[in-house]
Amino acid sequence: MINKESRRVVRERRHQRVRAKISGTAETPRLSVYRANANIHAQIIDDVKGVTLVSSSSVALKLANGGNIEAATAVGKDIAEKAIALGIKKVVFDRSGYVYHGRIKAVAEAAREAGLEF
Repeated sequence: MINKESRRVVRERRHQRVRAKISGTAETPRLSVYRANANIHAQIIDDVKGVTLVSSSSVALKLANGGNIEAATAVGKDIAEKAIALGIKKVVFDRSGYVYHGRIKAVAEAAREAGLEF
């Protein structure tokens, strides 16, 4: 049985492996997703400059329940609309070591439907 602490450590190691291979540039910034139990957060980051260009979360959207797939879909749609308003159409998706399933997948699919390419 894996306890909560080691599960977090394993995810962080997985995230470090992924981050060694992908990086956001000014032309194709990185769409990073963080999943907490109660909320979900997404940021579009230019790693060359080290700045967050756009961010969205279930907290910022003031959703009643931020820990479900509907909230993740809303966050994905919101961040895509904000990105397109800034002229960002293409991004690199960073799932932060999480399995591409459930809320992570909902953010990605909603962002794609709203016009982001990755």
